[in-house]
Amino acid sequence: MRTAFKAGALAALVLSCLGLPAAALAGPSDYVKSPIVEEGEKEIDFKAGTAKSRDGSRESAYSIGFGYGVNRWWFTEIYAKWHKQPDERHAFDAWEWENKFQLTETGKYPVDVGFLLEIERPRDRSEGYEYRWGPLLQTDITSSVQANLNVLIEKHIRAAEAERAELGYEWQVKYRWRPDFEYGLQGFGDVGPWNHWEPHSEQPHIAGPAIFGRVKVGQKQAIRYNAGLLFGLTHGAPRNTLRLQAEYEF
Repeated sequence: MRTAFKAGALAALVLSCLGLPAAALAGPSDYVKSPIVEEGEKEIDFKAGTAKSRDGSRESAYSIGFGYGVNRWWFTEIYAKWHKQPDERHAFDAWEWENKFQLTETGKYPVDVGFLLEIERPRDRSEGYEYRWGPLLQTDITSSVQANLNVLIEKHIRAAEAERAELGYEWQVKYRWRPDFEYGLQGFGDVGPWNHWEPHSEQPHIAGPAIFGRVKVGQKQAIRYNAGLLFGLTHGAPRNTLRLQAEYEF
């Protein structure tokens, strides 16, 4: 009964989030964010990803950042990001400031709830500022199975050309086999502008298997990792995407 209640609570939150006005586009190095904040935790975070398009071209992205758990409800992180378009060299792409706010006490309610706010300053000043925000949801379906769903909004402000906000999502289900090795599924996608969704075949939806883990390397130090091999579910998505994230926590 408790498991069904948790799943129902998560579904209700999902439906309510879909009523929000708009969204986020997944890049090759994007990851599924958790609402949980660890006070005092410091981390160096590396993310990388590469996506093969339907025409055989390849897009890649990677970033490195430093984050800090300011208190029990606020985690903040600064990233430097690089990007490679097809037939171009890797080049610095943007600075990003990510803020995660934990809104509920861990495990107190059927669903842990957080909120994400990202502000990105692209190297290309004509792109203005990119804002990304939305709810972060996490629940334990059973003692061994954890599920996440984030519904995010993306909007460019002060750009040379006006753009509409877009609606996107990221989700994850994992089986906690051992602390150093867990496995499951991940998915990312978006539907386009909130008030004029793109045709389903043109929407970029990807999903596939993923692995996770946390390995202790000292008394208060650990390396947390996750990686996924994701496949395009629609014609508008890349053929496949390989992504990796590694965090050094101290």
